[in-house]
Amino acid sequence: MTGDESKFIRRVEQQLTLSGLSTQDSRLWWPRRSMFIRRRGKRRKTLTPIFPGYLFLETRVFTPDLYRLLRHTDSFVRFLPENLDISPLDEEGTRLIRHFVSHGEIVRESRVFFDKNNRIVVKEGPLKGLEGSIIKVDRRKGRAKVRLDLYQESFQIDLAFETMEPATPAAEPSP
Repeated sequence: MTGDESKFIRRVEQQLTLSGLSTQDSRLWWPRRSMFIRRRGKRRKTLTPIFPGYLFLETRVFTPDLYRLLRHTDSFVRFLPENLDISPLDEEGTRLIRHFVSHGEIVRESRVFFDKNNRIVVKEGPLKGLEGSIIKVDRRKGRAKVRLDLYQESFQIDLAFETMEPATPAAEPSP
């Protein structure tokens, strides 16, 4: 259930320990993003899920015991695409999730600059490699809206960026 992701992860980890199933063989990923939000004139740092209501299970073997444990844990809704026909992420979905978790489970701001044609150029951070998926840039808020496709669904998410000045080439000495 959206909003109960952290409680669900805690419950699953407790159940894995109690049932004697190995916590080494399975891991739940919950990619989140850190960004500043301005409310009533004050900037506050917030932590929100990149994919609200979605957790990603990485496991070597998906056993019937693990299936039952997850299905019967409070706040579980369903597997994708459906409970009776569970399928792993396709290659593109796996690449997307690995891209985010490679920056840590909590995604920070990207560092960008704008070129002479006013296009965004990502130097480092989670936006690097997603430039083709950026659909809107709000320079004032320091956010880029990105379209991500996962399990035949399209998500639009905001990712924060910090603007930096591009390095200017050193002046060549005159002859």
